[in-house]
Amino acid sequence: MRIITYNVNGIRSAAKKGFIDWLNTDPADVICLQEIKANQEDIPVKEIESTGYKVYSFSAQKKGYSGVAILTKIQPDNVMIGCQIEQSDFEGRVIRADFGDKTVINAYFPSGTTGGERQTYKYQWLDEFLEFLNNLRKERPNLIICGDYNIAHLDMDVHNPKTNKNSGFFPEERQWMTKLFANGYVDGFRHINKDPHQYSWWSAFGGARASNKGWRIDYINVTEPLKGNLKHAEIRPDVVHSDHCPVYVEVD
Repeated sequence: MRIITYNVNGIRSAAKKGFIDWLNTDPADVICLQEIKANQEDIPVKEIESTGYKVYSFSAQKKGYSGVAILTKIQPDNVMIGCQIEQSDFEGRVIRADFGDKTVINAYFPSGTTGGERQTYKYQWLDEFLEFLNNLRKERPNLIICGDYNIAHLDMDVHNPKTNKNSGFFPEERQWMTKLFANGYVDGFRHINKDPHQYSWWSAFGGARASNKGWRIDYINVTEPLKGNLKHAEIRPDVVHSDHCPVYVEVD
């Protein structure tokens, strides 16, 4: 299974920048999109399906905000919208698809960049989401957790670790990621690729992308039983429909 996670920063905006043409290149079997920023009726479903992908989406109640979608060429056995946690589901943050004995979860983590209340909610969401994962893996042990985590875990995952004092690199957020990986979850990209200067998001200001001053905040993580099934992983910064780029992993 070839899997991509990709925050498109607005699916309608991405479509105007060549996103549909990119789908025609067959970039993966399953593509998890975050921040689609569109209601169901505003998603270019026909254009996407013309490229061979079936579209499953979950929009936020607030228009033009958040939202996730799974595009897949493999027919899922089951699709579940949301995680049955009220605030998270109101914001359209989680969608799940089962493929045989494997479950793909697509999640858009809160950013916390507006500070205060949203950062507090981010910590709440992280704890609730980990509980959701731990409960789910009791019945579905083979989890593939894709998404924009809005957290850079290691020093090598940001271009400026010594001076970075921003949300997404707070010690508490990084500690949550450490706890995640210590409790039976595996960083799919880092398991395969140990190279530094590998980023998936860049600020729109100051020529950050051109100079590769970025963050790695988009992940495809798996539960421990799938660790040996990870075969290839890469980040694709040449794909430019968004301020993020796709992260790609192959799972046998």
